[in-house]
Amino acid sequence: MDTLITKDVERKKQRPPMKLNVFKNKKWSDYFWGYLLILPVFLGLGIFYIIPFFQNLFYSFTDLGSFGKYSWIGLENYKKLFSDPDIPIALLNTFKYTIITVPISICISLVIATLLNTKIKGITFYRLMFFLPAITMPAAIATMWKWLYNGQYGLINQLLNKFGLEGHAWIADPQYAMKALIIVGIWSSLGMKIIYFLAGLQGIPKSYYEASTIDGAGPIRQFFTITLPLLSPTIFFVSITSLISAFQMFDIIFMMISKTGLAINSTMSIVYLFYKNAFEYLEKGYASAISILLFVIILIITIIQLKLQKKFTDY
Repeated sequence: MDTLITKDVERKKQRPPMKLNVFKNKKWSDYFWGYLLILPVFLGLGIFYIIPFFQNLFYSFTDLGSFGKYSWIGLENYKKLFSDPDIPIALLNTFKYTIITVPISICISLVIATLLNTKIKGITFYRLMFFLPAITMPAAIATMWKWLYNGQYGLINQLLNKFGLEGHAWIADPQYAMKALIIVGIWSSLGMKIIYFLAGLQGIPKSYYEASTIDGAGPIRQFFTITLPLLSPTIFFVSITSLISAFQMFDIIFMMISKTGLAINSTMSIVYLFYKNAFEYLEKGYASAISILLFVIILIITIIQLKLQKKFTDY
C-alpha cells in the first residue's frame, strides 16, 4: 500500500505544471486579441484625426493667434460666416465643381472599366496607363496641366492654332478657369475609380452573362440589367468618396491659379478660402469655423446618400 502511495505521489510530481489561463472564457480572449491587433489603427485615428478634429472645433470658438495663444470669443467666428462675401462665392464654386466633376468622372470611369474588363491584347498595359494619374503627385499633375493651358506657349493653344482656331488664356481668364479645373479634376480622378469598378466587375459571376446570352440579351441590355444592379454597391461607395474628395478641392487651385489673377474668385473653393484665412490672413480661429462649415455640409450630404442607398443599391 505504501508503495502504491509513493508511486502516485511521484507520478503527480512528474506531471507538467498547469498553464494559467488568464481568459477562462474564450469569448473574452477573442475580444482581447482583436482589440490588441486594431489598437495601432485606433491610436493613429486618435492622434491624427479625432483629437485634431475636437481641437479644431474648440478653436473655432476662439481668436487663435500665433504660437497657440487664443481668447474665447464664442460664436463670433460663426456670425462672421454669414457676413463674409467670400463664403457664398467659395461655396458656389465648390458645388459647381462637385456637381459637374463627380457624375461625369463616374460615368467615364465606369465605361472604361467595362472595356478594360474584356479580354483584349495588351489589357495590362491599358490598365496601367489609366491608373497612372492616381499614383501621380498632385503637384506634378498641376504643373503638367498648367503648361498645357498656358496662353502663350501651351500645347493646347498650339494645336488649336494649327487648325485655325483661336487659343485662350485658359487658367487666367475667369470665363474658362473653372472649366479648365473641372477637366483636370475629371482626368486625375479616373484612375482610382476605374480600379474600384474593375474590382466590382470581376466579382460578378460570369454565369449571369452566359445565361442572359442564351436568352438572347445583347451587351447593352446585359450592362443595364446585370452589370449596373450588381455594381450598385461599388457605385454608391465611389460616389461618396468622390463627393468628399471634390468638396476638398485645393491643390490644383493652389498650383495652377495665380493668387493675384482675375480667375481666383471664379475658382476659389471653400478649402482654398480656409487656407487663405489660416495662413495668409492669420485668422486661424475663423479658418477653423470655415472647416467646421465644410464638415457639416459633407456630413449632411453623406447622410442623405446613406438614406437614399436603400432605393438605389442592391446587395
